[in-house]
Amino acid sequence: MLCVFDVNETLLDLAAMDAEIGSPELRREWFELAIHTVLTVTATGGYRDFAGIAGEAAVEVAARHGRELDLSKIGAALRSLPAHPDVEAGLVKLREAGHDVVALTNSPLATAEAQLQNSGLAKLFDRIFSAEQVGRLKPAPEPYRQVLDAYSVEPRDAVMIAAHDWDIEGAQAAGLRTALLARPGVRPLPGSAEPTYTVSTLPELAELLG
Repeated sequence: MLCVFDVNETLLDLAAMDAEIGSPELRREWFELAIHTVLTVTATGGYRDFAGIAGEAAVEVAARHGRELDLSKIGAALRSLPAHPDVEAGLVKLREAGHDVVALTNSPLATAEAQLQNSGLAKLFDRIFSAEQVGRLKPAPEPYRQVLDAYSVEPRDAVMIAAHDWDIEGAQAAGLRTALLARPGVRPLPGSAEPTYTVSTLPELAELLG
């Protein structure tokens, strides 16, 4: 099975951004605004660099709350996020079982490579893909298709693993199997088809995939 992983929140813990953004509440507001922007840009057929979107969202949220931000520190913090505690063990189990393991993120490729290198996870991935390479952000179909095309696999032979309902929905629309990683507060998108798998940790998913 080709296991395709989202990066931010799925593999890497955004809680490490709290100190730079200002609080857990402001961090959640920031990321929600960034994703809202991504979905709007994608729905209207455009493309914007996700790093730029994230930076602009951070400035906006800070302004709403009378704060000032150093964008260079925001960027550095994003590139230095730690992995969630379950991630390394889950990736090791998937690789030991013979699955191909790749990353697919909306972040620019250079950012994603730095993130996975700095978190110590890069060695556990066969390849890293970015939506930047196709000029369309997830959940548009093009980012998912580029991974399928690179490995010459049918959608049914790949599973998208993400902690985001919108990413799961995009992968389902592209025909992939899906695994919702139910981090705290994460639930399926209301009214949507159930993910192929719903798990709390990556080792749990590795057991299901065998």
